[in-house]
Amino acid sequence: MKVDKTKELAEIRNNNVPRGVVTAHPIFLDSASGTNVWDTDGKHYLDFVGGIGVLNVGHNHPKVVEAVEKQLKRVSHAAFQVAGYDVYVDLAARLNKLVGGNEDYKTIFLTTGAEAVENAIKIARSYRKVPGVIAFRGGFHGRTLLGTTLTGMSAPYKQNFGPFAGDVYHTPYPDPYLGFSAEDAIQALNDLFATQIAPEKVAAIIIEPVQGDGGFREAGLQFMKLLRELCNNHGIVLICDEIQTGFGRTGQMFGFQAAGIQPDLVTVAKSLAGGLPLSGVVGRSEMMESPEPGGLGGTYAGNALACAAALAVLDIFEEENLLSKSKQLGNTLRAGLEDIAKEYPQIGTIRGIGPMLAAEFVKDGNPFKPDAAFAQTVIDECRERGLLVIKCGIHRNIVRLLAPLTTTNEQAQKAIEILRASIKKASHS
Repeated sequence: MKVDKTKELAEIRNNNVPRGVVTAHPIFLDSASGTNVWDTDGKHYLDFVGGIGVLNVGHNHPKVVEAVEKQLKRVSHAAFQVAGYDVYVDLAARLNKLVGGNEDYKTIFLTTGAEAVENAIKIARSYRKVPGVIAFRGGFHGRTLLGTTLTGMSAPYKQNFGPFAGDVYHTPYPDPYLGFSAEDAIQALNDLFATQIAPEKVAAIIIEPVQGDGGFREAGLQFMKLLRELCNNHGIVLICDEIQTGFGRTGQMFGFQAAGIQPDLVTVAKSLAGGLPLSGVVGRSEMMESPEPGGLGGTYAGNALACAAALAVLDIFEEENLLSKSKQLGNTLRAGLEDIAKEYPQIGTIRGIGPMLAAEFVKDGNPFKPDAAFAQTVIDECRERGLLVIKCGIHRNIVRLLAPLTTTNEQAQKAIEILRASIKKASHS
């Protein structure tokens, strides 16, 4: 009799893991390579989630595996606060160049995206010597207390976890689909300055160039430029949260680059280390030097194995021309999604840029009638057909695609056809 390993593991999970940790798909993975994954019962899937945007170079890239194995035989962990190691400083130098260009930037490494966000806020407050922080509605910045405070969504993140951190303010994010322009968003910021906190009391404004969990909404080139100008005028630190948008996800190495602006601080994580836990803050030297010695760090921050993996990831981008492949993948997926949208009015709009794309599902073609149930049905149908995708958006009515940038054209076309069939089935349910 064949053992149903998935059912067996599900029972163990239910008995030992709290319900607060949600798993989008009721499967357990056994192996993975590139865009392909196999569950414990041997079923194959195309993975268009990629560890929630962590695997831009694909699962188990041979160069990442080789780099980690090599580093494992040298130094696996020392804590950079105790003794340094070459992969940390080498990676910092490369990121400083990638983010800062010819300007003087410095980098600290941490473990999670939320840690990167928290430390970016600490650095900005230390530099400006004022407490205020402005974030955007629909933004996601982590599940720590400060990360949850900065996050611009109530459910499921805030729940009954308060009281939250102080001196954090939220303002609307541009969304032309909902009739809210870049000029509207700037006016909202100026209204906030007039009614809630004076600009001289604001340490930083933190923004995702494209909101990730908030629904793949683009800030837009105009708004990013206007925001940079506003921050310059008031001396406010501009933090770009590139945790999901970074490392080729939008077709550029970083999302802010499309707007031709230069942020003061940039948070990175997710696809930085090809699946290993590593994050960082990259910023202007005068700001990064503001905290006193001992004010930054963490036991696992900048782990040697993860740093080695990240160096391999940067090599892969150069050697395999991944930014070019990212643009090609984005073009293929967008063409497919727009074609489907012509056929099914349940798709209100296609969101995102590059291969960071999503389909928003609404009722009656009305952008103010989100259809979360339809989106979930599509997700479940995709899984049955061998495609893993997940949802996002403040109403959870958006299905997002986070395929590895190494995904082949054949795999992309197959994913589009599975998505089309799944929407067809959902529309007849």
